[in-house]
Amino acid sequence: MPLFSVIIPLYNKAPYVRKAVESVLAQTFVDWELIVVDDGSTDDGGKQVATLSDSHIRMIRQENCGVSVARNNGVAVAQGDYICFLDADDWWCDGYLEAMQGLIARHPDAGLYSTAYLLVKNGRQRQAPIGVASDFAEGAIDYCAVYAQTLCMPVITGAACVPRHVFDEQGGFRRALTLGEDFDLWLRIAQKHTVVLLNRALVYYNQDADPRHRAIRRLHDPAHHVLWNLPEIEAHATENTSYKQLIDSLRVYGLYPYYLSRRYRDAARQELDKVDWQRQPKAWRRRYNTPVALLQIRELLLRTAAGIKGYLLPH
Repeated sequence: MPLFSVIIPLYNKAPYVRKAVESVLAQTFVDWELIVVDDGSTDDGGKQVATLSDSHIRMIRQENCGVSVARNNGVAVAQGDYICFLDADDWWCDGYLEAMQGLIARHPDAGLYSTAYLLVKNGRQRQAPIGVASDFAEGAIDYCAVYAQTLCMPVITGAACVPRHVFDEQGGFRRALTLGEDFDLWLRIAQKHTVVLLNRALVYYNQDADPRHRAIRRLHDPAHHVLWNLPEIEAHATENTSYKQLIDSLRVYGLYPYYLSRRYRDAARQELDKVDWQRQPKAWRRRYNTPVALLQIRELLLRTAAGIKGYLLPH
């Protein structure tokens, strides 16, 4: 039995998946298996993986069911005690699994492990500004408090490692969600278990990937968006001020494009009515008090000047 099972969901990411898989093959720690779940790709990403002949690699093929189902199906056949996740357009440093093994040995009772990571944007790399002190090396973190500091995810999917029993306890990723399914799982785990962070950037989060296949570049029906479908832990918000601050900030920031959209504006307002606006930045308070038509014109001008096309345009 391997110590780690690595799950890569694959859907139309042929230009990137080989690099992701090769980064796993290059790991200095070798007690692992890799399960690639081809989620009904229509490009040759599966063929790219098949050219990398290695006994550690297994390929599963399924009809397109979405990333949550793909990851869950990968875990269902996994044999490792710890589950690591890597998206097909991201990649690891070669010491990621070795560092993760050491982190687990030093903190054996945690329910979620992660390392820091590098943002890759316009061909440049910079360490993600996770909300921990500059001299923080490793240890337990208050997941919600750290996230709320900078609204930069302290745990991304490609840096996360979950004990198999904790994943099973939580029922895995919620299949109905198409945006925020990873955040939803980390949040559920953080309510019951310790989250441990190693503040070394060992994962590359590729924001240069084709935006057509990135969930954050489009609007999602509220039925499939995490901010409209917070789990049962929402009931504990009054007891956890960090959770309340985080979710309110994510609502204010993340629902803005939905607020600009005629189709989703009423649904966005229902969630925004839950926000404690006195704890939100004045700039955002002013923005939401501005007539929608003016906001739409502003966003259109800003994005046109930047040559950007995407969901923030009014529609």
